[in-house]
Amino acid sequence: MTDRLKAVLDNLHKYNMEGLAKINFGLTDDVVYDALVVAPSYSPGKILKDNSFRYTELGSQSYCQGFLVEKDGLKIAWIKTAAGGCNMLDYLLICGELRFRKLIFAGAVGALKEEFNIGDVCTPSFSVAGTLANTYLKESIRDYVPFERVYPDKDYVARVRKLAAENGYSIKEASVFCTDSIAMEYTHLDEIRSFDTDLIEMETSTFYAIAEIMDIPAVALLVVSDNSATGVPLVGRSEEIQRKYEYSRCQVLSDIIYRIAKMKV
Repeated sequence: MTDRLKAVLDNLHKYNMEGLAKINFGLTDDVVYDALVVAPSYSPGKILKDNSFRYTELGSQSYCQGFLVEKDGLKIAWIKTAAGGCNMLDYLLICGELRFRKLIFAGAVGALKEEFNIGDVCTPSFSVAGTLANTYLKESIRDYVPFERVYPDKDYVARVRKLAAENGYSIKEASVFCTDSIAMEYTHLDEIRSFDTDLIEMETSTFYAIAEIMDIPAVALLVVSDNSATGVPLVGRSEEIQRKYEYSRCQVLSDIIYRIAKMKV
């Protein structure tokens, strides 16, 4: 645990009881998990269609659930959270109470450019924080940096992309704009495109900022679900496009998660 994370948790526990990861997710620090998967809106059953995965719900609250996923002796902690950077901030930070070797974000992403197809699996080259959540990770909330870029560990991401390629999967690196609102992003699309980002979603800038203070190998895996440049909507996709999306989410993504969990740190 880094000094920064310890300070965050100490301040949290000063006003709240310890064991918040257990209360919210049923996960405990007496297990060393091979990986922690954080998935806004996705329970394991939404992604892991292979029957060789076994998953058990351990706990839930109003907006979140926790699961243990097992396969071939691996133990993967899985937290389903509400969407948005603010929820990523709260739910992932309390998992600092746990012990895990790797951190994986699994989610959907909208494309802003024509060259991205529905079902493409992507990972951020950087994420632009168009959200206020990241500011609360700074020493002072007055240190707000509008639209700052948050970068992953490029060497670790390269290892994950190589692992995927060796198993027949392509993971595209692409820049991401993180928004606070799905409904309002369409009103500001021209402004958002002016940042010359390729994709848009809500959480990865906060995810990578937390991964840095956790000092845990981390990667975000994003499946393209819609494309505002080509007119493919988030809701109301054709059956053919839906099949492509479901294949990547339920076959490709699940296998990559499994292989990352097996990978040596």
